[in-house]
Amino acid sequence: MSKVAIVQQTPVFLDRDSALQKTVSAINEAAINGAKLIVFPEAFIAGYPAWVWRLRPGTDREILTNLHAKALSQSISMQKDDLLPVREAAKTHQVTVVCGINERDSELSQTTLYNAVVTIGADGEVLNKHRKLMPTNAERTFWGLGDSSGLRVVDTPCGRIGSLICWESYMPLSRYALYEQGIDIYIAPTYDSGENWICCMRHIAREAGCWVLGAGNIFQASDIPDTLPSKHAMYPNAEEWVNPGDSVVIAPDGNIVAGPLHKEQGILYANVELQPIITARRSHDVVGHSARNDIFQMNLKSTKK
Repeated sequence: MSKVAIVQQTPVFLDRDSALQKTVSAINEAAINGAKLIVFPEAFIAGYPAWVWRLRPGTDREILTNLHAKALSQSISMQKDDLLPVREAAKTHQVTVVCGINERDSELSQTTLYNAVVTIGADGEVLNKHRKLMPTNAERTFWGLGDSSGLRVVDTPCGRIGSLICWESYMPLSRYALYEQGIDIYIAPTYDSGENWICCMRHIAREAGCWVLGAGNIFQASDIPDTLPSKHAMYPNAEEWVNPGDSVVIAPDGNIVAGPLHKEQGILYANVELQPIITARRSHDVVGHSARNDIFQMNLKSTKK
């Protein structure tokens, strides 16, 4: 049995160093409380670009351009090892960390941003990096398209884990790509929330017969810095819940065992064991005895940009 933790705390927008400090602080707290797997929301470093849903690409082009430039300057470069403080914290506490980041392309133009989730092992090494395959709707004005190189499940002391980001969980073939690799814990850093999202997480738990950790963003309008261009026009009500969080832990039978943590900051804890996975898949193994592989085949093209 392993204790897992989902960090549902407000991000530090457009400030990489402060965001890294907050991430390390949360890792320290969760580890002290016994967590062996610590999960953060989508784009936690350095903040989900919520403004893409309230600005218009044509009319507000200059504002979007300036915000993109600011986000680029505060993004994570894997080549420069900007995640070193997080890697060191994982190694110090011997915990696995899964964290959403705004990643800057460091191989080609060095000006494209990606919505990525990074898995860091208990030895402080990066086990996997997955870039969101298809940014959702307005997100495409901010992030580039990811590739399939990160559609991987990796071994950890808590079990075999894999991640899809937000609405990737609504893409059946993306889910199946992880199922085929024997996933034990399905991790979904997200900006989505609410009953429909939680129903999706419960469906995935039952479909795959695995644990599901949904890590939700949480912040009010007052948490967005006043220096953000047009902030008060976009968010006139400082008390507005731009995102209520709704982080949740779901067992392989589809039952909620922790959360949802709604309109509340904190760290959500739960104990995870692997035996319920075996029990769930005895009845229905979506990639095993229930799959009918003689009829259906999954073809995952290996691509890397």
